[in-house]
Formats: sequence, C-alpha cells, structure tokens
Amino acid sequence: MLITVIKNRLRNFLVTVPGGQLVAESFFPSTLNNVCFVSASRKSEDEFWRDSPLGQSLPFWLEQPNVNAVIHFENAKGLPEIYNQHLLEDTLTDVLVFLHDDVWLNDRQLVPKILAGLRQFDVVGVAGNRRRSPFQPAWAFSQRRPDGQFIWDSEYLSGAVSHGKPGAHAQSVFGPTPQPCELMDGVFLALRAKAVREAGVVFDSRFRFDLYDMDFCRTARRQRLRLGTWPINIIHESAGDFGKDSYEQQCQMYFDKWGN
Repeated sequence: MLITVIKNRLRNFLVTVPGGQLVAESFFPSTLNNVCFVSASRKSEDEFWRDSPLGQSLPFWLEQPNVNAVIHFENAKGLPEIYNQHLLEDTLTDVLVFLHDDVWLNDRQLVPKILAGLRQFDVVGVAGNRRRSPFQPAWAFSQRRPDGQFIWDSEYLSGAVSHGKPGAHAQSVFGPTPQPCELMDGVFLALRAKAVREAGVVFDSRFRFDLYDMDFCRTARRQRLRLGTWPINIIHESAGDFGKDSYEQQCQMYFDKWGN
C-alpha cells in the first residue's frame, strides 16, 4: 500500500507542473474502457425498471458498447456492503459508477463526461466541497448551530444537482466545476476501480446510508487519491434526510471515528 501512496503522490505532482500531464500519462497510462453502473433498490425488478427514475433512464446507456449495470433489487443491505462487493470482486470493470435509484440520468454526454473526468481524477462526483471543517455534519455544510440549523459552506462548494423530475426540476448550483474536492455527494460517484482498489480504499459498512460518502472521501484522500467534481447533469428526486434519527446516529458514529 505504501508503494501505491508514493505513486499517487508522484502522479498528483506531475499533473500540477507544466508538461507534467504528458509525463504522468506515459508512466501511469489510462485504461478506461468498461463502465458499470451499480445501484441498490428496495423495489422489485419489475417495479425498478417501470417506476424508478434510474430504471427509466438507464436503458439508453445500456445500449452503448462497454456499458453495463448491476442492480440489487429488493435490497435490505447498506450501500457500503453493496458497493464493496463490486469494488473488491469485479476486477474486469475499469469504471464503477455508484448511484442512487432515484436519479434520472438525463445527460446525453454522460459516459464521455465520466471518462473525461476520470482522466483527471480517481473519483468523480457531481457536487462536493473543496475543504473539510471541524465537526462538519455533511459534505455541503460547514457546521451546525446549537438550534440544529445547518450552515452552508457556500464559498467552498462545487458542482450542481437538479431536483424534481424531467420537465419539472430546478437546478441547485453549488459552485464552479470541475474542481478538486475533499468531500463529495454520494448520490453519484464514479471511480477508477483499479486505482481505488490498489490504494486499499473501501466503504465503511457501519455507515449504511448516511455519511458513507464523507467517510469514503476522507479515506480516499488519506490515501492520496484525487477527488473532484465534473459538469455531469443528473436529476435527483430526493432532497436528502439530514436531521432524521438515523442520520443523527450515523453522524455521531462518524465523529467518533474521525475525531472531528
């Protein structure tokens, strides 16, 4: 793992100096061919393809070469358990895209954008934060006041996510993109599978749905992986569950693990 960290640091340095990108590509060639979308749904197989946003928008991409999908129907497992299964066991897929089942894939340049983003970063998301803050309650917020109100970390945010349904949605623009990030929204994460696997980075199964993305991003950054946003258009039907009982429990677990 130490060798991998050193390689990551060298590659990260090369891409920041004039002419370094070409050198980095020579020593660390990009092999991004096969893309697999991975998601989990509580719905049955028929219900997923008929009713869910992802089920209705994914088929277009499954007609493209080198693109496939694995959906875990009637799922009761936590997302980290599902994601780790593919991250650790699927060694033939170059790009893994982990996303929620209530996401509409409405960007007709989706796969080319994913591949373009992963030529610059090891992990690509649609929204993120360029910094971490002490006792940060979620990727988009810097802190939470004693009255429970979340404080947006607006100055450091990047990316955009639409909410609603096709034809009836509003876009939340968080900040300029692409940008290197410390934390990213787990609604959509595309990974260079080999780079993440070789760095020994996995999802922590204790965070079943909440804060698994923050924990994963911190682990990835600790191993010197490059995280960043890319201008990929998606529509997320959900607005998130911040502040609910399950979130509160996971948030305390996150602070217990990381210390802040």
